[in-house]
Amino acid sequence: MHIAIVGAGLSGLTAARQLQSQGHHVTVYEKSLGVSGRMSTRQTEVGGFDHGAQYFTATSDRFKKEVADWKKLGWVAAWDARLATLDAGQAKPAGRSSTRYVAVPGMNALGKQLAHGLDVRKEQQVLALEQHDKQWLLKIQSNTVAIPATAGPFDAVVLAIPADQAAPLLAVVPKFAKQAEQAKLAPCWTMMLGFQNSLELPYDGAWINQSRLGWIARDTSKPEHRVGERWVAHATPAWSLEHLEEDPERAKEKLLKAFHEATGSWVQPIYAVVHRWRFAQAEHPLAQDCLWDGKLGIGVCGDWFAGELEGNGRVEHAFLSALALAKTIS
Repeated sequence: MHIAIVGAGLSGLTAARQLQSQGHHVTVYEKSLGVSGRMSTRQTEVGGFDHGAQYFTATSDRFKKEVADWKKLGWVAAWDARLATLDAGQAKPAGRSSTRYVAVPGMNALGKQLAHGLDVRKEQQVLALEQHDKQWLLKIQSNTVAIPATAGPFDAVVLAIPADQAAPLLAVVPKFAKQAEQAKLAPCWTMMLGFQNSLELPYDGAWINQSRLGWIARDTSKPEHRVGERWVAHATPAWSLEHLEEDPERAKEKLLKAFHEATGSWVQPIYAVVHRWRFAQAEHPLAQDCLWDGKLGIGVCGDWFAGELEGNGRVEHAFLSALALAKTIS
């Protein structure tokens, strides 16, 4: 079959590789400049920042096997971080329940590796899906063309994007659209900070209580990352939602104050910028591992499917959901 995949994050790329290995002809459409989705790394004059997913763990046997293969290839490495919990400025060591992995030399490197050998059409946003006999046409907006174009026909379409973005495209399949609407993703304001010298904090990553921030990490503590003193800070979902339309400079000012209060360090950064993720993590993940209608030839996968795992929004969820969908299509 000729299959279109919308989204080149980990789930979309995993589905594409698996379907291609099964003998299908796959075309991936990605609205951004690069692949990897929320496993992003921003390059700046002071170095790279993993400003999306910070790390990932592996709990299922299938994902453990995949991570072991990635590790052998040199695509990922264990992050032996000193972790803590911060409460009213007091740091307490956090337990190390499982191995945490990062892609090297930045989180987006994994997506770049997975994209090798795939037909990925970047900077092409899918605006709508249209049934054409027993196939699908895609309405696509490209930065290089003034008017939308049509791509296809395709025998099947896979949506591997956040639930809030998938729901409008799924208007042609109301039963799937309704399910996607139930799995709304919470936003996240992220702040990236670069410092002239080390802050000499006794931890590399910390969860923060009673703060606008929920998590901070010294990005340069990760293996094979460029040296320096760079920190990534994620605001809590509640604060991010309340300040979703905040002016970026104002949001940065508030989050920087929270960073200083949480760490007890009042050293001013030489680089500071914020990024707003509108769709960061599923608030109500769907219990199944994916959606597929074989009669219509349309499916959905992503980290907002819980499957048999606890929690939601993890890299492992994205991988297993894509794998389950690809196997169903086969």
